[in-house]
Amino acid sequence: MKIVIITPEGELYNEEVDAIIVASKNNGEYGVLPDHLPIISTIDTGYIKLEQGKLVYYVVIINGVIENHRNRISVIAEDAYIGDSKEQAFANLESIRAARVEENKRRNVELAKAERELRRQIKLTGAGNV
Repeated sequence: MKIVIITPEGELYNEEVDAIIVASKNNGEYGVLPDHLPIISTIDTGYIKLEQGKLVYYVVIINGVIENHRNRISVIAEDAYIGDSKEQAFANLESIRAARVEENKRRNVELAKAERELRRQIKLTGAGNV
């Protein structure tokens, strides 16, 4: 089976797998093997366990949609991260999300400073006074 996992950052995973297990907070857990019936489902917060022979990977999924049709599995997710275990994948995702939060805070501070400077410049030049 072919699985492709896509996030807003781009393609995260594109490989052949033997089987997957999907676990979602609201939808429970189910497996998909070759020639599985077509399925479309959501993944609120959960993971996909990917099995390739003896290799096993976990992909944490945040707000995603999964579709299986003719042994092609497509996943579109708001956020996703791969790990060798569920715990590692969740920990890696959390560290990335924490870094994004810090970056957003930094940008908000810069934006507030720029807005204050713009207001100061408008006041100094008298722009907008009629």
